[in-house]
Amino acid sequence: MRAQDSLEQPTSYDPLALDNQLCFPLYAASKELTRRYKPFLDPLGLTYTQYVTMMALWEQDNIPVKDLGKRLYLDSATLTPLLKRLEAHGYVTRQRSKEDERSVLISLTPEGKQLRERALDVPRCMGGCINIDPKDALRLKQLLEKLLAAM
Repeated sequence: MRAQDSLEQPTSYDPLALDNQLCFPLYAASKELTRRYKPFLDPLGLTYTQYVTMMALWEQDNIPVKDLGKRLYLDSATLTPLLKRLEAHGYVTRQRSKEDERSVLISLTPEGKQLRERALDVPRCMGGCINIDPKDALRLKQLLEKLLAAM
């Protein structure tokens, strides 16, 4: 037997079988998690993407749109309309940086800061929707962070 033969896939392996893909369970789990957030975010008037945007702003306020996009893995075509909606709700303001006119800064309004208090229960409520051992959840999060860093 040649050394290279031991590295070959078994003849029954189908590289296009859905069950053999890493991307599909990631996609399906993400879609399902996002769906489960809806009943907790609806009373706040937020979509899931708006919610994660607000979480990022609660961590770091007065941030350039470009930096916010990097943090959230969102391009400007997705982020700009989302920020306009948050601004229309009165949660954020957008204004050009005085130091660099090309840069737009996103800042929380007092209403946006108060929204954080109303959102405090969302993580706990979501925890009740996911039946996974906390150690497994932490390990999964670490593996996903490692995957993102590798991309």
